[in-house]
Amino acid sequence: MAKNQTAVKKCPPFTYFYGPTLKALDELGGSGSNEEIYNRVLLITQLPTEVVDIMHNFTMTEVEYRLAWARTYLKNFGALENSKHRVWSLTAKGAKMLKENNIDAKEISVFTSKKRGNTTATSEEDLVKIECTNWREQITDILLHLDPYAFERLAQRLLRECGFSDVQVTKRSGDGGIDGTGKLRIQGIFSFNVAFQCKRYKGQVGAAEIRDFRGSLSTNIEKGVLITTGTFTKAAKEEAASEGKRLIDLMDGEELINKLAEYGIGLNEVKSYEVDEDFFNSLLE
Repeated sequence: MAKNQTAVKKCPPFTYFYGPTLKALDELGGSGSNEEIYNRVLLITQLPTEVVDIMHNFTMTEVEYRLAWARTYLKNFGALENSKHRVWSLTAKGAKMLKENNIDAKEISVFTSKKRGNTTATSEEDLVKIECTNWREQITDILLHLDPYAFERLAQRLLRECGFSDVQVTKRSGDGGIDGTGKLRIQGIFSFNVAFQCKRYKGQVGAAEIRDFRGSLSTNIEKGVLITTGTFTKAAKEEAASEGKRLIDLMDGEELINKLAEYGIGLNEVKSYEVDEDFFNSLLE
């Protein structure tokens, strides 16, 4: 995907997000998911919409991409840790850095670069050139080229894995924007009638698409879920969460891929190991 380099330059470097990331987690009570961190960072930084909506690739905005690198560097520095469920939390070191306002971006970047065995690639320009792992690029390309009905069946399978029942894909002839329906039962007591829509987008889903989807929901549908291979604009997210309207849950391309990996749908985990060179060097001391 060719990126607008002029637009990308308007986005702050990933080192800019060290402080806001730590502050976001502190305000969230010390821990948070990627989405929670992202939303809180936007509140803290008040980045303009034209920056928030800049795309990095088909499934991720530039801000999301740089936030991901900020979290990785803070984790390597010992300021953050994350669980297998993709929940990030402040460490004692991170909390101290924030409390003392001692966030040295250069020190964090140099530390991580040395840990990666590369003492020269410390500039933001070099680091932002690093792309997503090959398997994510491969699965994204596959999803974008799936037959529309096949993509809907994939969504059906995923929703079932997530706990939905009676999941039905509607006929290919079209039904006013609804691609399927199902039921979500919570703790065996509460149940909701849910409708979902699938969009194989290379870019962003806007607020208009959210309004159109909401308008297609019948009165017996309590919730809507919109699944896309792309991402959602800031306006789309705000529209989906508008008070006084039926809420629309959103699943963007990154979360879609994460869920496919979590449930092993079309993806087989291959385990590997990171070599701790410092450990082996310490044996000689």
